[in-house]
Amino acid sequence: MTKNELNGFRRVLGLKEAEWASAIRNREAIAIEANSDMLDQIQHSTERELELDRLERESSLLRDVRAALRRIDAEIFGFCLSCEDEISPKRLAAVPWTSLCIICQETVDKEGERPSTATLFNGP
Repeated sequence: MTKNELNGFRRVLGLKEAEWASAIRNREAIAIEANSDMLDQIQHSTERELELDRLERESSLLRDVRAALRRIDAEIFGFCLSCEDEISPKRLAAVPWTSLCIICQETVDKEGERPSTATLFNGP
């Protein structure tokens, strides 16, 4: 991968990092409100659960983006953390924070586990 391509991925990942970090900071929807109306309590509880799910997804994506930026710095970006093969440019263009090639990702999706080597660059 060329230096220009890596810089392009670094820019895209930096924008995603800023976007998701900003979205995570907005936590007003998870505030607990006291309300005597049971229907309002149920509706707020449902909305709160949906917001917590969204925050969890975005937090996970933010961790993946930060891990991808660390892989760029470590000069291993674009290589599968499971099989160590090169990740296809089309896959990286679609999901630049991915740490797995399509074959390993399909295996993970089927088995429901991430490979142990992925934890090296998937920190906080």
